Amino acid sequence: MNRELYKEIPPQELKEKWFKSHLLGKEVELRELYDLPQDQLDLIMAETAEFRSDIGNRDRNLGKFCTAGYFLELSRIIDKRRASE
Repeated sequence: MNRELYKEIPPQELKEKWFKSHLLGKEVELRELYDLPQDQLDLIMAETAEFRSDIGNRDRNLGKFCTAGYFLELSRIIDKRRASE
C-alpha cells in the first residue's frame, strides 16, 4: 500500500477492519470512512449507533460490538471535521 495515498490516515487505521453495513448493502473498511459521501457516512453512524445501543449485542457478538464502536467514533470525528471546514 502506498502510504502517500493515505497520508492523513493514522497507521493503526490502515489495518483491515471492516463493518458489514446492511443499510449500504456492502462491507466498509475503516479507512474507507474518510472517502464516503456524507449521506453514506450518516448511514454508517446511524447503523453503528443503533447496534451499540442494544447492550445485548455485546453478549451475542463482542467483536462486532467493538468494531461498531470504532466505526461510530471515527465517523463522528470525520463528520465534525467536515462540518468545521
